[in-house]
Amino acid sequence: MTRIYGLKNCDTCKKAVKSLQAAGVAHDFIDIRAEADLADRVPVWLAAVGGKALINTRSTTWRGLDETQRLRADSDPAGLLIETPTLIKRPVIENDDAVTVGWSQDVLNGLTSD
Repeated sequence: MTRIYGLKNCDTCKKAVKSLQAAGVAHDFIDIRAEADLADRVPVWLAAVGGKALINTRSTTWRGLDETQRLRADSDPAGLLIETPTLIKRPVIENDDAVTVGWSQDVLNGLTSD
């Protein structure tokens, strides 16, 4: 089963869900603020893709952090992301043991070729 972690109001997440529905890919959508067990999932995602891919340094949330908080991206990325889930680049997609971050036609192709 494919799991999509994101925010319900995120345009990229909406696009991903719509594309998966159109392609007939069964999936669950999990809101990272309300439903996700981030203490469990974030370390798995970091191990799979790394902090550079998972932390959205182009977000409004990132721009609102002070320098001390930003330094945590290197020293404690899991703690930073668990405390501030809107810093997670979206969507995070789990499909079997694979984890991808972001949405593109390549991601869709990888999910539909299984």
